[in-house]
Amino acid sequence: MIYKGDREMSQLQSTEMSYRALLAVALCGAAWAASVPHASKMQSYDTIVIGLGSAGATAASTLARAGRRVLALEAQDRVGGRVHTVLFGDGVVELGAEWIHGTKPSRVYDAAVQNNVTVLSQQLDMMLFRSDGEQPNSALINELLVFTLQVVDEPPSTAQPLGQYITQRVYDYVKEKHPSVLSDQDFIDEFLHFVDLYIDNYEASTSWNDVTTSSKYQELEGDQHMSWHRHGYKTFFDILLNKYNNGPGLPTLDIKLSTEVTRVAWSRAADGNVTVTTADGATYTADNVIVTVSLGVLKERYATLFSPQLPIDKIIAINKISMGVMDKIILSFDKPWWPMDTSFFAFIWRGDERRKVSKDDYWTTRIFGASRPMGTGYALTLWTSGETGILVETLPEDLVKRKCMELLRRFMGRNVTIPEPTAILRSTWHSNPYTRGSYTYDNLISPQYPTAREDLAAPLTDSSGRPRVLFAGEATNPTHFSTVHGASETGYREAMRLLPKSKV
Repeated sequence: MIYKGDREMSQLQSTEMSYRALLAVALCGAAWAASVPHASKMQSYDTIVIGLGSAGATAASTLARAGRRVLALEAQDRVGGRVHTVLFGDGVVELGAEWIHGTKPSRVYDAAVQNNVTVLSQQLDMMLFRSDGEQPNSALINELLVFTLQVVDEPPSTAQPLGQYITQRVYDYVKEKHPSVLSDQDFIDEFLHFVDLYIDNYEASTSWNDVTTSSKYQELEGDQHMSWHRHGYKTFFDILLNKYNNGPGLPTLDIKLSTEVTRVAWSRAADGNVTVTTADGATYTADNVIVTVSLGVLKERYATLFSPQLPIDKIIAINKISMGVMDKIILSFDKPWWPMDTSFFAFIWRGDERRKVSKDDYWTTRIFGASRPMGTGYALTLWTSGETGILVETLPEDLVKRKCMELLRRFMGRNVTIPEPTAILRSTWHSNPYTRGSYTYDNLISPQYPTAREDLAAPLTDSSGRPRVLFAGEATNPTHFSTVHGASETGYREAMRLLPKSKV
């Protein structure tokens, strides 16, 4: 990752970026027909897949390509789940997942390559701006940030809050390398505040002290910021479901959108089946069901969604894993006014100025920067997370737009006249009843529940040991949670659990 000041650039190799690719979250999709044309011809199914995000679309397509009769039920009016590509400006933007995080081995990246879809590396070079309009000490911030990223990859032997650990390590480093800086407490506080926001936007957390140093997350090899650019992340779903380049779909897969599931009932008898009830009163039966709804939805509905009730270890997992929020505010302009040789613009607040911000506007101090989406040349994406993201979802759109413009002009407007935006988009992953958040992270109690994600993933079996209710989704991935590729891995995992070994 490269950080640069107004007139200087510090070269940092992407290999030094050992922490999770910026703002993963994971999340995006495409508009599809309400159901495929052949839907009325199919009366019974081998498998019902609930949810058509990355995990669900992967599971459904894998089974359908193997000849299984599959019904996919999606509560929203589109395919994609927490992946959502939207037309905006002169192209597209992502309200959810922005990048392919890693290439080896990645089901997402492989899907693009195998279908001759060009994906581009977005080098996240960063220009630093300060709230008083002055240039920050870019070289020192750059050096400290590199050290911080290394620290994240060197966890202590005993788990502790990540922010607490980083803070102590930064003080130790400054004391050794730059002792004179210790007298500038304002600078240290400004830097630590920025890193707190930086990490929150990785984790979808409210505070870096909500995150454990003992996270099990593992990066894939390769470039961490591969963009679908003007193709849009929706292309991944077009490929999965055989819709890319006007593909005909999959003949044994029925898709029903705007179809909310309210009940999953199953029998432990070896000759039983699974019955799924939807909000419109319809019922569907199958040999088994794969549940791919988000952890946020499970937290809200598990007690009423399943019959019989889930086993205690699965309930514990649902309650103990944290569901984070990562939200975007995307502004479109008539033309770009920002530096075109930079991808990310970071906001460093002076401590005294941040403390003067009113309580009502405090959320603006938790937006740590803006980026240039690769799907359009005329937009900027502002990033926020955790409780601030939840709050921003509830604020009037005009207020959010006005305050974000004040923020941009405060940090970036010293040498340029910033025009009014032509349009605004906001993500609403927490208030959306079919997501209730963006993606999961390892919280402070995660070390006490080391098998929580595996417990969440474990299928419910009948008396003969056959899986009847299966679970997929990023939250069930022990090491690649919070990513689109991680969710896809789990969908494939559960599909292969249902297929004979000869199909592998």
